[in-house]
Amino acid sequence: MPTGPQGRIYDEFTKLMNDATGFAQSAGREVSSAFRAQGERLASELDLVRREDLETVQEIATRALAEVERLSARVAELEKRLSHTEAEVETTETP
Repeated sequence: MPTGPQGRIYDEFTKLMNDATGFAQSAGREVSSAFRAQGERLASELDLVRREDLETVQEIATRALAEVERLSARVAELEKRLSHTEAEVETTETP
């Protein structure tokens, strides 16, 4: 290891670089934290939902739509049967 003035210059330079590296890492963590906080604030202001929640609601809506279609077909069938029954009653009541 060098001694004397040149060795001290290298030591000081190494210390300066280590300090700069530590500062850069600290600043990077601070920026990352600030961006994360801003992102969370923006997400809450925009009423964004998580993908998992969205997919769950989409699945529920798909099942509900299928049930509505099934029930609509059932109502149409019952209305058809009712109209046939009413027509039969009218023909039996007419002299």
